[in-house]
Amino acid sequence: MAIPDAEVERQIQQMIQFIDHEADEKQVEILAKADEEFNIEKGRLVEQEKQKIRAFYEKKEKNAELQKKIQMSNLHNQARLKLLKQREDHLQVVVEKTTNKLKGQVVDITKYRDMLQGLITQGLCQLLEPKVTVQCRQMDLQLVEGVLDAAKKQYSALSNLDVAVTIDQTNFLPSDITGGVRLVAKEGRMVVVNTLEARLEQIIKQKIPDVRTMLYGDNPNRRFFD
Repeated sequence: MAIPDAEVERQIQQMIQFIDHEADEKQVEILAKADEEFNIEKGRLVEQEKQKIRAFYEKKEKNAELQKKIQMSNLHNQARLKLLKQREDHLQVVVEKTTNKLKGQVVDITKYRDMLQGLITQGLCQLLEPKVTVQCRQMDLQLVEGVLDAAKKQYSALSNLDVAVTIDQTNFLPSDITGGVRLVAKEGRMVVVNTLEARLEQIIKQKIPDVRTMLYGDNPNRRFFD
């Protein structure tokens, strides 16, 4: 028996409705999944950008902190160098005053004569040689001649040794030095420089640490002591 056209049409419409319904549900499912994936990707991208921004500002903050530390360190070093220069300038003033005072000793002939005798005796004790030549400024020649015997006697009393001392009257010490003597033995192979400048320099090297401590106190960063 043939199916009526109306029934066929109805069944066709039902199938069309079913297909449309399935298509609508599939479309909704696809759209929902697409929205979900979009939101996930959007969240990932947003978080990624947030991390980039955080990293950028963290790096910027670290750089700013580093620059601040560098500036503070530079300021500290500049202040320290300025203080050290002021201290060295102060010490130089002390040295200059000492030098000027020493020059004043030379002006006092009596004190300078005693000083020359002591410098000659000291040089002889350092050399401990039987033959020694003494050099001095030309202007000090008579003073050296006047104290030479006393210096030799003092040396012999201290060392129990005799010494023959001659004064070099050809090669004088420069006239622009403050004073003192230079002792030579073994044809120049042994030399003791006992000029006032040399003695002052030696004393300064020995005493400057003590002067620094006296003026500025102990240095907590100093690890070695003479």
